Amino acid sequence: MKNLIINYSVILLMLLFTASCDKGFDELNTNEVDPTSIDPAFILNNASLGLSHPGGSLVYDIGIVQYIVSPNSGVLTGANFNQDNRNSTEGMWVDYYRTVIKHTRDVIARTEDLPERNNLRQMARIVQAYAFMVLTDAYGDIPYLEGGKGFTDQLVLPKYDTQQSIYPDLIKELREAVSSLTAGGKSETSEVFYGGDLEKWKRLGNSLLVRAGMRLSKVDPAQAQQIVSAAAAGIMQSNADNWVIKHDNNYRNGYGATLNGTEANNYYLVSSFVDFLKNSNDPRLSAIALRYVGAKSGPEQKVDIASREASVQVGMPMGHDNNSIQGVASNLGLASFYDFSQADRSRVCKVDAPLFLVTYAQTQLLLAEAAMRGWVSGAADTYYMNGVRAHMEQMADFDARSEIAAEDVDAYLAANPFDGGNGMQQINDQYWVASFLNGPEAWANFRRSGYPQLAPNPFPSQDLSGEQFIRRMTYPSAELGVNTANVNEAIARQGPDILDTRVWWDKK
Repeated sequence: MKNLIINYSVILLMLLFTASCDKGFDELNTNEVDPTSIDPAFILNNASLGLSHPGGSLVYDIGIVQYIVSPNSGVLTGANFNQDNRNSTEGMWVDYYRTVIKHTRDVIARTEDLPERNNLRQMARIVQAYAFMVLTDAYGDIPYLEGGKGFTDQLVLPKYDTQQSIYPDLIKELREAVSSLTAGGKSETSEVFYGGDLEKWKRLGNSLLVRAGMRLSKVDPAQAQQIVSAAAAGIMQSNADNWVIKHDNNYRNGYGATLNGTEANNYYLVSSFVDFLKNSNDPRLSAIALRYVGAKSGPEQKVDIASREASVQVGMPMGHDNNSIQGVASNLGLASFYDFSQADRSRVCKVDAPLFLVTYAQTQLLLAEAAMRGWVSGAADTYYMNGVRAHMEQMADFDARSEIAAEDVDAYLAANPFDGGNGMQQINDQYWVASFLNGPEAWANFRRSGYPQLAPNPFPSQDLSGEQFIRRMTYPSAELGVNTANVNEAIARQGPDILDTRVWWDKK
């Protein structure tokens, strides 16, 4: 009995001790420093990380439209040889789904029941619509209604939607988002794109609607006209409205990081782009290009032999590898292929260069085409001149050394006036120049309009079976291996998973 009493006493003491230890335990173990929630405005800002690094674009989009190309193979194989390199064709998919759309879906879900954050919700819808437009333009049928919901809804094997069904919903999303932006509610000054300026967000949304409408010009002209004409009144008014991603030495431009890193000596301006600018005495060539005259190797590309003079720039022809390009360089009187012109890595392609996604210049040029079609009021030549002038003025935003003097802009426009008889080509040639370094948009408009009239890449060994140019990106290997049933359904519906299957709006 004595032992039993002792045991009960010990148990009672232990219970009392445990109770005293538990008292205040939750408070003691609560971290009062780390945040327990994140402002959804910062989550939207994180989406810019993906927008700023369009994976695979330098290997494909930028080369397809013949801005910049490399003669080297291996990891750089892509548009330079018209070959399927799935390590690069998946880049846009990975960056946009895992970063942009993951975050926009999260913001939209978090703000659904927060009416005071309505404006942030609409901003996220606009960003998301842009990202989905880039994805569907690149791949065709994609996961859209279920796409990017692995984080918010645990939908890890999303179904694919047809591009024909995606575009109407993108347009609906943009229209609803623009009309739902209101002066009431929280001022979203923390977002990095426009600092909460609702008028700029509305102009962005309407300018994206013009872009989306023009995408349909071949497959549904009547619908395209309706979309463009309705949005035209609310578009960007100047370069101050441009949708641009800004960078610094820590948060770096994706192209700049690559071209100032391991690939600094491997990428060169294409001759078709250089010659187009040179033949019309376009002052943008001196704002963009740099040639290390006489360089025989990468290490010889030094400042003391660098020239930005337009007259000495020489673009690299398409269709050569790092063996055959040596003979081409020699025939052109160059010391080596390192002697070809590059996009200036210290100006337009520096690590902190801005990346322009949607601009006033692009929008004016699209309206110039719309005016020629009779879809909007106003003169096509006025829109055209506005667009060319705006892009020339935009060059200063890359770097002060790329600024084009006002008298040079005036001289160019006077020497190269709008020609209505050749208007469609002239407008879209200028859209090509105005979209420099925005590979996804330049490639999309090239497929839609057929301009510029580029010579096909003549490289002898290609993965194209019936087309002269790459028309879409192939799906990621991970999708084929994991989301097999859904991706195979899309392939059966859309056509073979190859580089020259056309997307829905890319009608012959």
